[in-house]
Amino acid sequence: MSKNGLTFRGGIHPPHFKKQTETKAIEAAPVPSVVVIPLAQHIGAPCDPVVKVGDSVKVGQKIGESQAFVSSPIHSSVSGTVKKIELRQSPGGAKVKSIVIESDGLMTVDESVKPRGTVDSLSPEELKGIIKECGLTGMGGAGFPTHVKLSPPKEKPIDIVIINGAECEPYLTSDHRVMLEMPEKVVQGTLAVMKVLGVEKGVIGIEGNKPDAIKSMKDAVKDYPALSVAELQTKYPQGGEKSLIFAVTGREVPSGGLPMDVGAVVQNISTVAAISDAVLTGMPVVERVVTITGSAVKEPKNLMVKMGTSFNEVVEFCGGYTEDLGKIINGGPMMGIAQYTGEVPVIKGTSGILVLNKKDAERPQESNCIRCGKCVDACPSGLQPFMISKNTLLGRYEEAEAYNAMDCIECGSCSFVCPAKRPLVDAIRIAKKEIIAKRKRG
Repeated sequence: MSKNGLTFRGGIHPPHFKKQTETKAIEAAPVPSVVVIPLAQHIGAPCDPVVKVGDSVKVGQKIGESQAFVSSPIHSSVSGTVKKIELRQSPGGAKVKSIVIESDGLMTVDESVKPRGTVDSLSPEELKGIIKECGLTGMGGAGFPTHVKLSPPKEKPIDIVIINGAECEPYLTSDHRVMLEMPEKVVQGTLAVMKVLGVEKGVIGIEGNKPDAIKSMKDAVKDYPALSVAELQTKYPQGGEKSLIFAVTGREVPSGGLPMDVGAVVQNISTVAAISDAVLTGMPVVERVVTITGSAVKEPKNLMVKMGTSFNEVVEFCGGYTEDLGKIINGGPMMGIAQYTGEVPVIKGTSGILVLNKKDAERPQESNCIRCGKCVDACPSGLQPFMISKNTLLGRYEEAEAYNAMDCIECGSCSFVCPAKRPLVDAIRIAKKEIIAKRKRG
């Protein structure tokens, strides 16, 4: 442990850019007249529609599901009529089958949505069933189905649950506001996860640049001896699963391994808050807190947004874009995905909508690698990004794999510190895609 809090090796210190929204309380965004809800919002099998064009739907009604284990159902965020089921652009970068619903403005809740009990009154299997049926996925960005994370094999016992409240990504403050405004939901959701896994220790990790959130959560857990708050050093990517596990426990996830290999399960702050809603109210994931911020939005805010609302509509509620819009990003500047249009919908993994002006969006001119090794020092996974990038650019994907390209978490630390401004993480992403494609081919 450092004098400034728990941490990990490597990492960087980018500007925070959080002052625009860290004191902005969560507001409710208007109910949109039309929502576009993608049937693929998570890692795993996409859902198939269980409604058809012309059907009437209600808030919380299941509209998509899959029989695959690694998948999660999709629910309607408004009441109204299904107008289309067609391919639409999603924030993930691809066109996916989506359900277009015209809202009737009534927000009538489906009869299936009702309180399920309490964490104490429900069994572990009942809790896991609720989590699955209510469409819970990781809401920090990756979107892994939560019930799958909560189903580790018996030979890999879990002894600690870590809740990721680091929110190390610059600009984003949605998890920060959830910890300030909904601490009891975070506690109840954490207790639910612990009960499902049979774990007696839960730790909520929060970076030291959020002292108000640390106080809020410490106050919330004081009556729960199984829960504690760990103050983390403010450093990016402190919120990465492997970095967070090492900082809190000192355990190192092996190359190619998963958190369960070291007895840990990590969940995001917004995910456990949504688990609390699912258990106590029965409401599936139909909305989430989103930070709308950056140099090209007139009034940055933290908003509770209905799933399927277009980015453009959300930004319009924040006063609209400035005249020199340069880039729209789903998520933050380090790991977010740039969009070519604002007509994409908010999904479960949309923690932020970052809009940058043309000056801030301009990519620096790259030059030749000078082999300084700064990318090696910064890499939290202990890789040699310059060598992976070099082999990728030469089409030598086997060599890139030998340099453990698949262990890259795509945090972007290497690109950030590179004095030659080389797009190292972009090259590594290409290498990973090629390696995965080769493995699939056998």
